[in-house]
Amino acid sequence: MVVLAVAVGIFGGFSAIAFKAIIGFFRNLFFYGEFSLAFNPDIHIAASTWGAGVILVPVAGAIIVNWITERFAPETRGHGVPEVMNAIYFSQGRIRPSVVVAKALTSAVSIGSGGSVGREGPIVQIGSAFGSSLGQIIAMPARQRVVLVGAGAAAAVAATFNAPIGGLAFAMELMLVSISARTVTVVAISTVTATYIGRFYSGVHPSFDVPELVVFENHLVGFYSLLACIPLGALVGAISAGFIRSIYTFEDWFEHYFTNSYVRHIAGMAVVGIMLYGSMIYTGHYHIGGVGYPTILDVLRSILSDPLFLALLFLGKWLATGLTLGSGASGGVFSPSLFLGATFGALFGNLVLVVFPASGIDPVVFAIAGMAGMVAGTTGAVLTAVIMVFELTGDYAAMLPIIATVSFAYAVRSALSEESIYTLKLSRRGYSVPQGLQAATSHLHNAGTLMSPEFDLIDVRLLRQWEATHTPEKAPRYAVAVDNGLIEGVVHENLHYLCVPESTDWTIDRNFLSVVSETNWSNLMRTMHANECEAVLVMADENSRKAEDVLGVITPREISLASKEDAYLMH
Repeated sequence: MVVLAVAVGIFGGFSAIAFKAIIGFFRNLFFYGEFSLAFNPDIHIAASTWGAGVILVPVAGAIIVNWITERFAPETRGHGVPEVMNAIYFSQGRIRPSVVVAKALTSAVSIGSGGSVGREGPIVQIGSAFGSSLGQIIAMPARQRVVLVGAGAAAAVAATFNAPIGGLAFAMELMLVSISARTVTVVAISTVTATYIGRFYSGVHPSFDVPELVVFENHLVGFYSLLACIPLGALVGAISAGFIRSIYTFEDWFEHYFTNSYVRHIAGMAVVGIMLYGSMIYTGHYHIGGVGYPTILDVLRSILSDPLFLALLFLGKWLATGLTLGSGASGGVFSPSLFLGATFGALFGNLVLVVFPASGIDPVVFAIAGMAGMVAGTTGAVLTAVIMVFELTGDYAAMLPIIATVSFAYAVRSALSEESIYTLKLSRRGYSVPQGLQAATSHLHNAGTLMSPEFDLIDVRLLRQWEATHTPEKAPRYAVAVDNGLIEGVVHENLHYLCVPESTDWTIDRNFLSVVSETNWSNLMRTMHANECEAVLVMADENSRKAEDVLGVITPREISLASKEDAYLMH
């Protein structure tokens, strides 16, 4: 697994570099008619040589994207992460290898032609697909394949954003089914390898190189900033809930009114094209297209600070993202979330400064906090949001406002919308996936704590008589059938109702296990599954068959009761 983790990391690092180059190729081809791989996501692109014809650029991209998704890989449509989660929880970590190429092409075309989507969803699906492919080529249990899928996602995110800790947190919060030193080690190796390779291309600087913040040198200003993070977090949480719902509302609307997938996507992207052209005419930049990093940097550098203009950017990006993803594009929601959080946070900060000019707060602090809050609210990955935004900006000064905003944003969003932007897609399909890490408290049980001590030792020749006098309210639930002092089998209601519901006779289960009370949960479950038995006798001596050594009985009923208790503790 360590060797495979290195291989996944190498692929993740080079795939992040290659994906960026492919985006550059399509962007230069679509906007300027040039064959070039040059792509700097942090710089505003120049006006297209096509003039008003730029309106048709997203339309051309829509035709290509729809052709690829319809013909080769329908699962590449959308923002990618839900498909990876679907593979982890419902397909034993199996993802088709063709997804790697198809997702890279469709997402690069969507972003390169001006669609309002990000890179993280596609690169997660690409890295995960490679990890899954390795896990299918090399024979291994599903639990190990799932770890490779998570490692692929983490490696791709880490290399794309130069955020190794963020990539690790992303996998731990959203990808891995179980968290242990063993699984985290594999993911960590992949993220380190991928980040090291990615830095050869993008350098060691943070993705958003912004001026250093000074927040808490004046403690009174710091107090005002933290206090203002409470309403900011609450508002961002409400916006996150609205953004999540709106994406799928757009999707439903397009599917309802446009039955043809080509017409559907072309219609949505034609509106985006008009918005791009209008943005260039009136502002001088394609603010709402692509990943949006140049605009985010302008906000973080205080170049954009007019509240009205920030509000227009916020609404325009929201609409463009809904049109892009709702009509059928391929791309992520992480970058649009950063954009919305930055513009709204800066808008909020500037308004607070207008109302309370003596507070001395810095609106950029709220822009950064808004970015983290929006990511946490939409994805449900609280730890990832805090770490990722810190690694993206490289500034620890805003850490307390970030944590405060993230906490309130997630609390409000989860109160308004139980599902995240990732899990809602699966929920709409009828699937339910866990949100957040939960300790498997069932593993704290052993046979001694699970067993029911309510049983009778009954001679097999007296079973009929016992059956005639037995009532569940007054007698033990189980009976151990005994013949000459030795155990013959187990008699219990569960088998009576499960196996022979038409019969009035009790069933003797002779396929039973004998364990000692110290047998742990994992070994007990594994042994029951391997032997296909539903009755377990807890014995003073595992090798004994003497009736006098029976301490208790375990059936699916006892296991179910223990699971219910665990669920109660977790909720």
